[in-house]
Amino acid sequence: MFVALVLLQVLIFNQFQFNGYVNPYLYVLFILLLPLSTPRYMLLFLGFFLGLAVDIFSDSLGIHAAATVFIAYIRPAVIRTISIREEDRSDFPGLKQNKFSWFLSYTAILVFIHHFILLYLEYFTFTHFFSTLLRVFLSAIFSIFVIVLSQFIIFRQ
Repeated sequence: MFVALVLLQVLIFNQFQFNGYVNPYLYVLFILLLPLSTPRYMLLFLGFFLGLAVDIFSDSLGIHAAATVFIAYIRPAVIRTISIREEDRSDFPGLKQNKFSWFLSYTAILVFIHHFILLYLEYFTFTHFFSTLLRVFLSAIFSIFVIVLSQFIIFRQ
């Protein structure tokens, strides 16, 4: 899945740009779908190499690695926050194993945080704060849509 998502991101999704405001980032699905029992050091390690692979092919200076490591780091805290009871969640955080509302909130939180970090590191300025925030919002909405759609198409029951 690692190789497939990096190739999809680099060859297809990096070419999507709707008026410069919507750029889907599907590669974060790899971090989202790792089992909950994955040790934190492995999450960080895989997040770094996933982001680094996208950075190498996108010719960006480590911004994907930084954003992906951050969401890998906060993923356990997000899961604990949105899971009311321990038995509400499966070890696999996919849509097939969990409720739609749980998966949507889990995905939305991590994708918004990822996009916020990624796009603000890309511009590295707050002079156009609201236009960048609009890009974060639109790109995150489109990415969430593609991620949820992929769960229905590829990982259906």
